[in-house]
Amino acid sequence: MNIGDASALCGLPVKTIRYYEDIGLVEPARRDNGYRDYVDSDVGRLRFLQRARNLGFSIEICRSLLELQEDKNRESAEVKRIALEHLEEIDHKIQELNALRDTLHDVIDVCPGDAGAECPILDELAEGGRRCGKT
Repeated sequence: MNIGDASALCGLPVKTIRYYEDIGLVEPARRDNGYRDYVDSDVGRLRFLQRARNLGFSIEICRSLLELQEDKNRESAEVKRIALEHLEEIDHKIQELNALRDTLHDVIDVCPGDAGAECPILDELAEGGRRCGKT
């Protein structure tokens, strides 16, 4: 099948599929005329990549997961370790986002939002957290 057909089957844009090919995540065969020739296993690989990327795995981790998927001698413990590390990263990002939300909420609460020039939000941005008791 051509790249457009593969795109329709896996739900990835053609541009993304070309990028994945450029970085070696998928390697479709080539026809005599040079066109890519995707087979069902390529589409499966692209779907795998789409799901992994939707879960937030980096390209390099996706590469590792693909290698593990193809390794019939793999140990699921390695896959679980990778997933747990990723979950820890997500939890850390959530904590950071919660802290950002709290800081923004605090400066919004103290901003009068009136016709005056005093603006704690701009002060916070200019002072980098010193105004809200942060270092």
